[in-house]
This record gives sequence, structure tokens and C-alpha cells, in this order.
Amino acid sequence: MPHYVYILKLADGTLYVGSTNNLETRLKDHRRWAGGAFTRIPGAKELLYSEELPDKYSALRREHQLKGWSRAKKLALITGNLVELKILARTGRT
Repeated sequence: MPHYVYILKLADGTLYVGSTNNLETRLKDHRRWAGGAFTRIPGAKELLYSEELPDKYSALRREHQLKGWSRAKKLALITGNLVELKILARTGRT
């Protein structure tokens, strides 16, 4: 069963990384403040990125990886800027 990793932009500009087996339902939960305590911040929660993975284990591993990345590296992933992503990876800036 496919699972998804996603990045949301919260109202305060924070990037939130999560995973789920039902992206549409999870986004609805976040938008009506039914998500985790961190995403109960009032205001829009914009989906910036999502990635489909084959199973829950893969999604949880990827979520953990992305949570360790810097904001710059997440933004490079979101915008598809592979050159910047490679530079950030080579410089050791997670």
C-alpha cells in the first residue's frame, strides 16, 4: 500500500514534514486542526511537496531524512532545484 511524505508551509512560514497513507484525508485533518499539536497553528497550511513511496517503512525513513535537512535543502527539493540540492549535500549542510 503506497504511503506519502509531504511538506506543508504553516501560517508562520515553518516547513512541516509528515507522512501518511492517505494524503488527501491527512491534509483535510491538518486544515481543520485535527492534526498533531504542531500543526494546530491557525492559518493556511499549504502543501508544497509530496512524494509517493511503496510502503509505510519507506515513508517513515524518508520523513526522518527530510526532517534532518536544513530549510534551504528542503526548499531546493520543493522547487526541484537539483543543482542547489547537490551543492548543499556536498557541503555537508543537511
